[in-house]
Amino acid sequence: MAIESTGTGDVDRTLKLLWRQQLGEPQGSRGPKQKVSVDDVVIAAVALADEEGVEAVTMRRIAERLGLGVMSVYTYVPSKSELIDLMVDWVVGEQGTPEHVGSPRERLTRMARLQWDEYLRHPWLLEVDTSRPPIGPNSADRYEWQLGTVEGIGLDDIEMDQIVALVVGFVSGPARGRLNAQRIEQSTGLSDLQWWETNAPLLEQIMDGSRYPVSGRVGQAAGEAYNATANPELTFEFGLERILDGIDLLIQSKAY
Repeated sequence: MAIESTGTGDVDRTLKLLWRQQLGEPQGSRGPKQKVSVDDVVIAAVALADEEGVEAVTMRRIAERLGLGVMSVYTYVPSKSELIDLMVDWVVGEQGTPEHVGSPRERLTRMARLQWDEYLRHPWLLEVDTSRPPIGPNSADRYEWQLGTVEGIGLDDIEMDQIVALVVGFVSGPARGRLNAQRIEQSTGLSDLQWWETNAPLLEQIMDGSRYPVSGRVGQAAGEAYNATANPELTFEFGLERILDGIDLLIQSKAY
């Protein structure tokens, strides 16, 4: 499956579309009055991606949803490359930027949970490479807000940027694990527990306790605790706490 990426469209056209509220809608200044707006196209694309994945998003499918001809869609957004940037920036704006309250640890926890919730609402985000992120208004507001979680606590600018990248980057792993577990259960019709129960008799024969003493013990304990092969929610909570422990130590070191 091809990976979609942000930042691959025409830079000038993409920026004008992303900042259309500030710059003015780039379409519709000439010719007949258009039936829908760029917002309508983006909303339809996001809904389609939520339902079927980002690979299902095509200009033809969007046109069908909006009751337009395929070529008409291109008058709003020139290609899927620009559309991906618009979609990502759109969903980033859904939760806004909550007020910063509490300690840096509480603020970073809020930032991580916001990212977690975003992935669960829009799983297709995990299918998009955002190495070159969209420089849209919502994304810009989000980054400003993220940096605000650690502003004024004694860190230098690079440390602030790296902490944001560390926390946000961590969230994708457990979120992907949770969503993958849901997909495989839906596709196989078996929960992890049912899968293990089905395979347990044969696995007990294959997995010699003398050969795998540590993984056998730990695997059994984890399986009994999770009733599954893994617990992505626990991985998220446990990992986040350990990352925040490390950030707390960094902050404390700056006080001396």
